[in-house]
Amino acid sequence: MVTDMLTEAEEKMRKACEALSRELAGLRTGRASPALVERLHVDFYGVSTPLNQLSNISTPEPRLLVIQPWDKSAISAIEKAIMKSDLGLMPTSDGRVIRLAIPTLTEERRRDLVKLVRRRVEEGRVNVRNVRREALEDLKQFEREKLISEDEFHRGQEQLQKLTTAMIEEVDRIGQKKEEEILEV
Repeated sequence: MVTDMLTEAEEKMRKACEALSRELAGLRTGRASPALVERLHVDFYGVSTPLNQLSNISTPEPRLLVIQPWDKSAISAIEKAIMKSDLGLMPTSDGRVIRLAIPTLTEERRRDLVKLVRRRVEEGRVNVRNVRREALEDLKQFEREKLISEDEFHRGQEQLQKLTTAMIEEVDRIGQKKEEEILEV
């Protein structure tokens, strides 16, 4: 019973780490990456659709993203979505493809992005701690209902704390890696 609860908690914590990784992948680092725009939602025929479902996104050069819509009528909607986003990029189109030139980041913009990364990392830590809190409540409930002994409760609590510490270290490692990527000139 305790091991099942710990396994479930570990799975939820891993999902929190994966969500943080996906979220940080969308932050601009000074070089082109399809992850920068693939989660961008485009209002196409009245439906909010992720950009990666409307087009092919490629990086032919380190500082250039090329978006090739499968339906040419989507070009203007994609351009509008890019301009509305907080990416700060200006799309250029030739009627068939959209090009996004990724400018080099200024020192001030790098500092702002690092602050944003730190804020997202803290949110990731909070998510992991929330999973720990829920699991701890389950453990306490098991003990109250006499489903587990006091010793099992304390062992489970120790294992949960070790798991939480490991996952918070993983969150910090993900954030540190992204910070280094952003600060790299």
